[in-house]
Amino acid sequence: MGLGYVLLKRLQRERRRRSRHALVPDESIASPEKRKGSCYQQDDSPRSGKKMRYSGPYLPEEMWQHIHSLMPMKDAARAACLSSAFLYSWRNRPKLSFSTETMGIVEGTTDFIRKIDRVMEKHSGIGVKALTIEFNGLFSTKARSYLERWLQIAVTPRIEELSLSMSKGKAYYDFPCSLLSDGSGSSIRLLDLYCCTFRPTSEIGCFQSLTRLHLEYVRITGDELGCVFSTSFALEWLKLRLCCHIKYMKLPCVLQRLTYVEVRGCSRLRVIENKAPNLHSLHIFYQAYHPIQLSFGESSLVKNLSIGYSSVLNHACAELPYIFPNLETLTIRSLVTLSPSYDYLSLVSFLDACPSLDTFIVDVSAKHPENDSIFENPSHLRQLPEQRHDNLRNVKITGFRSAKSLLELTYHILENTSVECLTLDTSFESFRCSPGKPGRCSRMPKDDLMEASKALFAIRTYNEGKVPSTVRLNVVEPCSRCHVMEPFTVETRK
Repeated sequence: MGLGYVLLKRLQRERRRRSRHALVPDESIASPEKRKGSCYQQDDSPRSGKKMRYSGPYLPEEMWQHIHSLMPMKDAARAACLSSAFLYSWRNRPKLSFSTETMGIVEGTTDFIRKIDRVMEKHSGIGVKALTIEFNGLFSTKARSYLERWLQIAVTPRIEELSLSMSKGKAYYDFPCSLLSDGSGSSIRLLDLYCCTFRPTSEIGCFQSLTRLHLEYVRITGDELGCVFSTSFALEWLKLRLCCHIKYMKLPCVLQRLTYVEVRGCSRLRVIENKAPNLHSLHIFYQAYHPIQLSFGESSLVKNLSIGYSSVLNHACAELPYIFPNLETLTIRSLVTLSPSYDYLSLVSFLDACPSLDTFIVDVSAKHPENDSIFENPSHLRQLPEQRHDNLRNVKITGFRSAKSLLELTYHILENTSVECLTLDTSFESFRCSPGKPGRCSRMPKDDLMEASKALFAIRTYNEGKVPSTVRLNVVEPCSRCHVMEPFTVETRK
């Protein structure tokens, strides 16, 4: 019989015995003199200094504390009502996670704040290694003063993970960077901020243990970001999303362990300069029509690149062979409505620019004009001069449509590469159901279903007959369990 099973049965017995449960244990809950129906017997209360009897094998106190620390917040609080050892463990719990889910709050800022505050008042502040607070729309002016007091309790030189999620659309929370001075920031391995103002300076101290940094809707400048980078010697993973005050980002050579960078929606970003020698994965998706200047040096080791927005593809094509000579995986996503003149066949220049490319993924699920269909312009497919791309093995096109230039791109790949697997996905589904599991596919508008039918007809007409026997062709259709799709024919169009 496992210890987890023993604890579960123990909790279930106590739930049956108690008509009410308190999330935050305190002396009044644990005291049989003050609370009728307490889960303690008279000689088992924390005030008596005795623990509940346990019939299983002997375990040291540290083991029980470790088991208690692995429990979800609500179960850990209830277990703290069972013995003084668990109550001590609760007051020294190393991982504190507060959200409407973990606190059992349906709605109401006041109740949310009150319950967190009761936990933090009873916590010793000793040994906190991880603090997560998700306000989920409940952050308010009233919560601001409480939050700063909670941070003062939890943010010590021992904390390793700090995650704060404020409420989008309300006033940004000014994160008190002074809390990270005097060595308090030197132990942090993960820093995750959402809807905050973050103004670090060179005096803030060292982030020598920081391995993961995630900033979303955070007000921070390129210089302030540089203050964090300058001492983040262990940084491995960086994600910036919708941080619109950053105009340039410089990754210094001290970031020897940095391998992954993702930038999304930083609309004012103009320059990314990289001197981090081991950066392998770069993902850039931004909401602007200007190109980002990339400076990576001649010896860039980036092998996995994802970029978005068709408006900058021509610029990227011209720069790729010089910036990323070792590129092996390239993902292109078009995130806006394409102009009627957009030519997918021009993407062949990416293949020309990246001779080491092994995997090529193109997402063309953005809205297309109707007149780009092969059935609106049924002229012969264009062919480019033969140029081999023999390292290419895997190609995937998602959101595949009947666009003429898209069929021409597919034909070129079949004729001029050594591709082993070609996937053409016509489904346009962000979520796809699985047989035997609950849930349905995401909804597809009627126009998308018709376009998928046209795309399938175009593939059968123009591409399937060109597929060599050495190529595995995967054509993904909309789910027949969740969607009804009328077959397309040329007569249907008429």
